[in-house]
Amino acid sequence: MVFSSLPFLYVFLPIVLICYYLAPRKFRNAVLLLSSLLFYFYGEPRYTVLLIVSSIADFIFGLKIEKNRGKKSAKAWLVGSISLNLVMLGFFKYIDFFINTFNSIAGTGFEPLGIALPIGISFFTFQTMSYTIDVYRGNVKAQRNLSTFATYVCLFPGLIAGPIVRYSEISVELESRKERIADISDGIRRFCVGLLKKVLIANMFGELIEIFRGSNESTVLFHWMYAFAFAFQLYFDFSGYSDMAIGLGKMFGFKFPENFNYPYISKSITEFWRRWHMTLGNWFKDYVYIPLGGNRVRLPRWVLNIMIVWMLTGFWHGADWNFIIWGGMMGAFLLIERFFIGNILKKIGPVLPRLYMIFIIVISFVIFNGEGFSGTMVDLGGLFGVGESIALTGAESLYYLRSFAFVFIFAAIFSTPIAKIAAEKALGSKHGEKVALLQPLLVGVILILVTGMLVAGSFNPFLYFRF
Repeated sequence: MVFSSLPFLYVFLPIVLICYYLAPRKFRNAVLLLSSLLFYFYGEPRYTVLLIVSSIADFIFGLKIEKNRGKKSAKAWLVGSISLNLVMLGFFKYIDFFINTFNSIAGTGFEPLGIALPIGISFFTFQTMSYTIDVYRGNVKAQRNLSTFATYVCLFPGLIAGPIVRYSEISVELESRKERIADISDGIRRFCVGLLKKVLIANMFGELIEIFRGSNESTVLFHWMYAFAFAFQLYFDFSGYSDMAIGLGKMFGFKFPENFNYPYISKSITEFWRRWHMTLGNWFKDYVYIPLGGNRVRLPRWVLNIMIVWMLTGFWHGADWNFIIWGGMMGAFLLIERFFIGNILKKIGPVLPRLYMIFIIVISFVIFNGEGFSGTMVDLGGLFGVGESIALTGAESLYYLRSFAFVFIFAAIFSTPIAKIAAEKALGSKHGEKVALLQPLLVGVILILVTGMLVAGSFNPFLYFRF
């Protein structure tokens, strides 16, 4: 079940909200847990047991780590927790990649297992690992109520595509939270903003990408349209999901961390990654980069630490070499900025650095979305006119440029804080009260438009489900 679907919007969510607020406060976690398991079962009936096992296992690991704090056995229990999560992630997500890679190197013919990827496994395994690591470090106390801990792991707003919520960030709210009308209202507004991003922007670019992939016309213009379309689709799809997750969290009294901060206004690759998928970046920083020594080591080791973190970041996104290459590319540009061009970017004004950032990120996302090595090379070559019979423009690409021009302009504007700043100024003006009264109307309009698009059966999968 996806947030941007009619069953979720008009059946599941209303029923859960009604049951949640009718239930006595001491039973509200139970309502959330049962509804979250039903939510996951609807999309992944076979793997719901995996989610339950993960919750029970890391609950036990947390108790054992805390009980043996200060002893060697505490580290053994931590290693057990991390190993279990990495084995689950490695088997379900990467086993076929390892088999195919081994076949390529050794010339063997082992058959891939063809195991379906459990939705959200990349997210809930990282959440449970952060919990046991934080218990080991003494940052949080181990949760002693299995139902409460399982609610944290299974909480449906962020279960299948983030943001990655650490136990420490919502531990107090899991035990005792106050659901305020203002937060519920703000949550509904935030959820609808995410819906708008996903259905009215990301899905439109998804349709253009499908058109490009199915077209026989190969032009430089069409390849650049595809490249920018995917960059916009990925941003509005994932940030839209994060907005919906954060909004849903507020409806139930939780404050989830922000995950995006207008990354396309960045003036460097370094800044971009401080603004994009922030919860994942912070996870790798706190649980991989710093334990490796961070920047408190000699220069060669620090460079190695950066490359390890970024290649792992790429590998986290998918079981293919293009993701590892993409991660390595991002790490390399962070090092280039650190040693060579970082100070130059700060001195030449805002325009050229932003153009540089956009160019590199768009190219990198073409690699990220490549269909195998040969397909990626074709996509990259098409951007620069390298390949057989690639013209600059063609009738089909010009037609779709005109057809999607407004969508590109709309996306460019809404990938900046222009609209947010304008709304805040309007709310802070002398007519702020009147403007505030328009917000429910705007929410209603968004719901009507989204419903119309969903009824029409538009392109609607979430990209990050496959990661």
